Amino acid sequence: MRKPAHLRDRMKKLISALLGLWVLAGHDLVEAQKVYRIGSLVATDQFIPAFNGFKKKMAELGYVEGRNITYEFHNANGERDALKAMAEKLVRDKHDVIVTSSTTATAPVARASAGTNVPVVFLSAGNPLEFIKSYASSGNNITGISSSSLDLIDKRMELLKELTPGIKRVIALQVPSGTNYEEVRRLTLKAAKKLGLALVEVEPSGYEELKSKISGFVTRKLGDAVFLPPDAAVIVVVEEIAQQAIKERLPVVGPNIENVKRGVLAAYSSDYFALGQQGAVLVDKILKGARPTDLPIEQPYKLKLALNLKTAKAIGLKIPREILLRANEVTE
Repeated sequence: MRKPAHLRDRMKKLISALLGLWVLAGHDLVEAQKVYRIGSLVATDQFIPAFNGFKKKMAELGYVEGRNITYEFHNANGERDALKAMAEKLVRDKHDVIVTSSTTATAPVARASAGTNVPVVFLSAGNPLEFIKSYASSGNNITGISSSSLDLIDKRMELLKELTPGIKRVIALQVPSGTNYEEVRRLTLKAAKKLGLALVEVEPSGYEELKSKISGFVTRKLGDAVFLPPDAAVIVVVEEIAQQAIKERLPVVGPNIENVKRGVLAAYSSDYFALGQQGAVLVDKILKGARPTDLPIEQPYKLKLALNLKTAKAIGLKIPREILLRANEVTE
């Protein structure tokens, strides 16, 4: 006996509704099971705060480590060969996104991923034009945040002069093999000349030579102060540089506020933890479908002045009150 037409229609509607719910449930299950894989590479310890800021913001955006996201973290500790090998491995592993910090770490990843669709987001880079077409559009698989590190060389030289008005000769540690060597050297020479300072250029071949000959490079025989470039080979031995400078009673200005925690007298730079948080927003957009080339390169939201009063005391320097009032971070 056939069921009445109205019952047959109800059954069809019920079955259709159940099928719809089943499809939606299946879609949600697939989405719930999606685990994004993030590869990451930093050049030295000073850039770890950027990665920490990145992870914190990603968690705030709903990416829970071990549930819907995993991280593979690499630190090259200033080793250029290690940087190249790590960069190539990250690209081979086909992560959903690769995040880097510093021009030094980003450059080998850019080379290894050239011509691929692997998204790369740099959480900081002093010289983004090393691997992108323009700040408006990278023209490739890369986007990120400029740390403004090279742009701030002038300001850091002014800070050194302001802290120690009587200086005449400044020791500039430069590594010719560094990623940004030519541009950093040009900007440093320009900044020193503007303030009437003589630049004493010291150029070790790499961090091994720098570390072994620090006592000969950082000495009052060469200059009255020390200016550090944003170069991984130099910053990887920043503690040793700071200790030698204290022995020689030489003021040192570094390229990163993290350097101040390691004994450097002062630094003016981006807040790398904040840069990492900024970068997380870009990664979130990419995971939701945006293309890196459509996301303009961003400038840092925060710049900070950091001072080390313990170091100042050790070298017999009294920091002017007006500079102390401007400081965002003070190590005592």
